[in-house]
Amino acid sequence: MSRKILIVDDEEDVRAIATLGLEMSAGWNVFTAQSGAEALNQAAIHQPDVILLDMMMPDMDGRTTLQQLKTNPATSNIPVILVTAKVQQSDKESFADLKVAAVFAKPFRPLRIAEEISKVLGWN
Repeated sequence: MSRKILIVDDEEDVRAIATLGLEMSAGWNVFTAQSGAEALNQAAIHQPDVILLDMMMPDMDGRTTLQQLKTNPATSNIPVILVTAKVQQSDKESFADLKVAAVFAKPFRPLRIAEEISKVLGWN
């Protein structure tokens, strides 16, 4: 079964590398958004199986985007995995109050990301 994933990151190269890795290693359908506002729209339209959400973006950051995703009935049940360059213990504790499936560190390995997502979400 081909999964649908939404990658939200303001950096074009990160979106491109993650897309390539997910399409090559797992054959997933990948949608991308470069901002929180675009992510809200894309998530509602495409209803992805999971959202990979960058924490640090201009305008609407990952935390705000996540809060809006979770308050919208159309997107509230979509699992979200945060992606951040800051994953120290104090940062992990600040993410504890967020309803996320996992927190992944940047940089990630593009050819292993599908496997890591599947493991976190219990997909076979």
